[in-house]
Amino acid sequence: MIGKIRGSITEIDGDSGLIETASGVFYKVFLPKKLLGILLPYPIEIYIHLQVRDDALVLFGFLTRQDQQLFSLLLSVSGVGPKTAFTVASQSNWQECVSAIQRQDLKYFSQIPGLGKKTAMKILLELSQKLKTEFDFDKLQEPEINRTVHEALLSLGFRSQDIKEIAFQLSNQQSIEQQISVAIKLLTNKK
Repeated sequence: MIGKIRGSITEIDGDSGLIETASGVFYKVFLPKKLLGILLPYPIEIYIHLQVRDDALVLFGFLTRQDQQLFSLLLSVSGVGPKTAFTVASQSNWQECVSAIQRQDLKYFSQIPGLGKKTAMKILLELSQKLKTEFDFDKLQEPEINRTVHEALLSLGFRSQDIKEIAFQLSNQQSIEQQISVAIKLLTNKK
């Protein structure tokens, strides 16, 4: 099994790249987000997770051993596949993830692209058990939507339950007008 690759990233295509080893073999590896904008060629030593599928062998790369362990931990959650686990692991790190689980911070996970509220809740629930952290639904930190934004969306005919479901996708860093605009897009695409 492949555990680590040392070489140079010679090409990047989307979220993967080609790593050339000293022996002249090129490996196609899914790369963490931090490596996608680098100048090429880029020397690297990267930890690898090999996924064996019926139709392919897929390599996922990690900058640190802890990132690889986070990926493996996320894979142990039912319903979380390699792509989702890799997205979370490459957008996060071990400390941030464990801290979010201990805080029961649903918004932290929900803001990761491609990770919905239900999957985020599954991750929180299952990983809190594995990390021996007490999980309490009453303490679950669900994002709150600005009251003005909520009332504006209600006046436009959207249901309160639908508004609450997209709350995690809104940022308090945005103006109220921007939040309303984003919410309208999300709610109309939902139907």
